[in-house]
Amino acid sequence: MQPDIHLYTASTMNGWKPVIFLEEAGVPYHLTAIDFSKQEQKEDWYVDLNPNGRIPTIVDRSNDDFTVFESGAILWYLAEKYEKFLPAGEKEKSEALQWMMFQMSAIGPMMGQAMYFQRIAAPQGHEDKFAINRFVTESRRLLEILDKQLKGHDYILGDDYSIVDMATYPWARSFYWAKVDINGLDHLQSWFDRLDQRPAIQKALTIPKAFPAFFGEGDVDAAIEMNSNRFKQDVKG
Repeated sequence: MQPDIHLYTASTMNGWKPVIFLEEAGVPYHLTAIDFSKQEQKEDWYVDLNPNGRIPTIVDRSNDDFTVFESGAILWYLAEKYEKFLPAGEKEKSEALQWMMFQMSAIGPMMGQAMYFQRIAAPQGHEDKFAINRFVTESRRLLEILDKQLKGHDYILGDDYSIVDMATYPWARSFYWAKVDINGLDHLQSWFDRLDQRPAIQKALTIPKAFPAFFGEGDVDAAIEMNSNRFKQDVKG
């Protein structure tokens, strides 16, 4: 019998979000790894599932093959479907949505641009110091907000681990790859330590495959070259 959830993803910060949920919730799933080097995310069959041609995407076989794209929307859908990792109260759910949007609209895009200009564009000879400073500085400011929110709390919403933590962790934890200094952000670092110890998260970060360089581990130089070359066609002169 096939699992209800068919997940299409790759080893990126957004790509790991639904994997973390599914591993934490113990939900069986069918995985299709998307190969960026082959531009599989741009092929017609995939764009039929996800018009934006990005990962991740899920198909829920138990719900008339209902398709969900955008990582935050996927987490919300899964949390409601399985009634896990999402508060039930009206105000509490609104708070969860607010912090989810904070990750989707701020932390992800700003850190993503910091990574792009430093880890993709610069190695290809397109170093824009103005853009790098802009996105690194803004990323630090956003992590300071997150640090303040975590003061006195184990998790972003308080005492309970939620999809907000799942959404935010892969991005914030990749501060090394974005070259964002987190010195002095003690509450944030404690949160990292807490989530680093969750076996489901550590397993999820190896699916479809690990990319330890995001976290400053392994052969970082080789990873930088590989990652930059993978997106070489995106860098314009």
